[in-house]
Amino acid sequence: MIKEKKDVFVKWFSEVGIDDVPIVGGKNAALGEMYSNLVPLGVNVPDGFALTADAYRHFFRKTGLDEKIKEILLDLNTRDLKNLQVRAKKVREAILKAKLPQDLQDVVIKAYRELGEKYGKNSDVAVRSSATAEDLPGASFAGQQETYLNIHGIENILVATKKCIASLFTDRAVSYRADKGFSHFDAALSVGVQRMVRSDLSSSGVAFTIDTETGFDKVILINGIYGLGEFIVQGKVIPDEFIVFKPTLENGSKNSIIGKNIGKKNIKLVYAKDGTKEAKVTVEEQKKFCITNEEATKLAKWCLQIEKYFSKKHNRYQPMDIEWAKDGKTGELFIVQARPETVVSGQDKNVLKEYQLQKTSKILVSGIAVGSKIGSGKVRVLSSAKNISSFKKGEVLVTEITDPDWEPIMKIASAIITDKGGRTSHAAIVSRELGIPCIVGSNNATKVLKNGQDVTVDSSGGQVGNVYTGTLPFKIVEHRLDALPKTNTKIMVNIGSPDEAFKSCHLPAQGVGLGRLEFIIASHIRLHPNVLINYKKLKIGKKTPAILKLLKEIDNITYAYKDKTQFYVDELALGIAKIGATFYPEKVIIRLSDFKTNEYRT
Repeated sequence: MIKEKKDVFVKWFSEVGIDDVPIVGGKNAALGEMYSNLVPLGVNVPDGFALTADAYRHFFRKTGLDEKIKEILLDLNTRDLKNLQVRAKKVREAILKAKLPQDLQDVVIKAYRELGEKYGKNSDVAVRSSATAEDLPGASFAGQQETYLNIHGIENILVATKKCIASLFTDRAVSYRADKGFSHFDAALSVGVQRMVRSDLSSSGVAFTIDTETGFDKVILINGIYGLGEFIVQGKVIPDEFIVFKPTLENGSKNSIIGKNIGKKNIKLVYAKDGTKEAKVTVEEQKKFCITNEEATKLAKWCLQIEKYFSKKHNRYQPMDIEWAKDGKTGELFIVQARPETVVSGQDKNVLKEYQLQKTSKILVSGIAVGSKIGSGKVRVLSSAKNISSFKKGEVLVTEITDPDWEPIMKIASAIITDKGGRTSHAAIVSRELGIPCIVGSNNATKVLKNGQDVTVDSSGGQVGNVYTGTLPFKIVEHRLDALPKTNTKIMVNIGSPDEAFKSCHLPAQGVGLGRLEFIIASHIRLHPNVLINYKKLKIGKKTPAILKLLKEIDNITYAYKDKTQFYVDELALGIAKIGATFYPEKVIIRLSDFKTNEYRT
C-alpha cells in the first residue's frame, strides 16, 4: 500500500536547495542553497524559513479560494485594463479576507519562535514572496511579487504572509502570467521569513555579475543606496555604482574597480514604528559613496563566488542578480537574495544590432540610457498608475517612477522616460526585458515634456540618453558576427569613449589600435585639466556669467570630490582601465593627449 504524501508547510533555509524550486520558489531555494553551501565559505547570508507551496495550496483548498479565483478570472482579456484591474482587485480582496487555517498558523508561530531563539524574541524580519515560476530562465517576473520589511510579532507576520500571497494576483502579475503563457495555477507561492539586516542604519543595494546593458561578462556591477534597498528597484533614487573587473579580482589585485559613479541619494527608506518610512539624507552623506572601495571589492568577491557556484550547479555559465545589505549596528555585509539573470544573458552574442539616428533636433531632456535602442511616439505624461487606462499603444510613457503596477502599459509603449531611478530600477529592468528604449533619472521629463508632443527617444549612444523634439528617422543595422570572414591580419579597433567600450566586447577584435587620450578626457572626464587645476582661483576671482556657468558645471561633475585635480586623476585612470578591461588580455594602445586650443576654447 502506497502511503499518501504528507504536506510540509515550513522548511528552514538549511533544509532546501536549488532543486526545491517547486516547493519553496526561486528566491527561497537560492537562499537555502547559499545558506548551506556558501556560508561555510565566508559569504554572509541571514537565516530564515519558508512557507512552502504545500502551505499555499492548503490555504486555497481549505478556504475555497482556488475555485473562487478561477471563477473571477475566467475568460480574462488583459488588454482591457479596466476589467483587469477590477478582477485582480476582487481576487486580492478575497485572499486578504480569508483566514489562514489554524494548522498553518501553528507551524508559522513555532518557526518564528525558533528564529527568535537564535536572533532574539520578536525579531524583526523580512517577509518575501517567492513564486515557483519566478526567477527561472525565460520566466523573469521582474519583481512581480511583494516584500514586506521590518515585520515583527506573529500577528504582523501572518498578515504579511497573506499580503504576499495576494501579491501573486496584482494587476501586473496576472497580466504578466497571461501574456507569458503561464496558468494562474501553474505557479504557487512560497513565503520566505528572513532575519532583517539593519541596512536602514547603513546601506543596501543590488549587484549583477554581468553588464546589464551590453552583456559584457567580465565585470560585476554593484549599485548601492543609503537605507533599505526598496528605493533602488522603485527608482526613487539614483544609486552609487561600482564596476569591478573579474580577472584582476580573481588574481588578488588590491584594486579591481574600473568604474565608479556617485548617485543622487537625497532620500532613504528606514524603519518606522510599524513598517518603513521615507527619511532625508544629509548633504554631507549625499556627497559620499554609500560603501567603501574595500566593501565593494568584498561584495564583488562574494558575487563571483555565487556566480561560480550556481554556474557549476546549472552546468553552464549562469550570471546572477544579487541583493546585498550592510548592517548599521555591526558593520557586516550580507547577501539577502540571489537569482539567475535572465535578460541580457539570454541574448544571442553573435548578433550585433546597431540603432543609428539619421538626423538630430533640439534635445528636450537627457538622462541615463537603458537598452541601446531608438523609439518615437507621442508623449503621454502620467502621474499615477491609476490613470493607465488612458494610455494608447505606441505612446511614449513619461512618469516620475514606475513600479510593477505600470507593467500592463509598459509593454505597449514605444519608449519609457522617468524623472528618477538608475540602471537597476524597475523601469530599466522591464524596458530591457521588453526590448524598448528607456531613459531613467532625467530629473525633469514630467515637467518639460507635454502630452501629445512628438518626440524621439535615443538610448543608443552610450551612458547618456536624449529625447529629441519631433519624429526623427533612424535605421537598424544588424551584423552576424559569426558570419564575418576570418582574416590573417590582426584587426584592432579604435575606441574614443570609455563609456562606449563595453559595447565592443563581442567584436572579433584583437585589442585596441588607438585610444586617444584627449577623446577619453572630452567624453569621460568632460572637463579640461586646466579648469580643475585653477578651480580655487576661479572660485575667488571675478564672477562673469561664463565663469559662474563653468563653476556650476565643475561642481556638478566633481560632486564627490573636494580635491578637483584628484577627480581628474581618478577618472582618467578609471577610463583607461575600462577600455583595457574590455579587451583583456589583448593589447590596448593609448596615445597621449594632443589638445588643440580651438577645440577647448570657452
